[in-house]
Amino acid sequence: MNTETRRIADQLRRAFSGEAWHGDAIRELLSGVTAEQARAHPLARSHNMWELVLHIEVWARAALEATQGVPMPRLYGTEKDWPPPAGDWNEAISTLATTGERLTQAIEAFPDGRLEDTVPGRDYNFYYLFHGIVQHSLYHAGQIAILKANL
Repeated sequence: MNTETRRIADQLRRAFSGEAWHGDAIRELLSGVTAEQARAHPLARSHNMWELVLHIEVWARAALEATQGVPMPRLYGTEKDWPPPAGDWNEAISTLATTGERLTQAIEAFPDGRLEDTVPGRDYNFYYLFHGIVQHSLYHAGQIAILKANL
């Protein structure tokens, strides 16, 4: 039985979808945000909400692909880490939600016995990756909350 991976998946689902102890989840924070608001820079020298949404999705997608055996690409410090806002804002939100849920389902199904396996393309294990993705998503959710409060 996948006891630990189900717990981690629950934390990720709460971070993305709701009923989180910390407050509003990403979905709740982005509810009602317009494309114009998402592009805004209410705080100097900070990323905007659109950039944050794309960034969270990039890392969640890389983690999802890693569960399927795809080596995680080098993201940090590259142009892939912070894609520029483009396309449709609502589609960006939808893509993030879909990737978040797909990753949550992949973690739920991930065998506890594989948590100590090394992530393809990394020198750390899946336990570290999964908790890191939860932490990363929540960190940037906090930034979105601050930006939204300063619109």
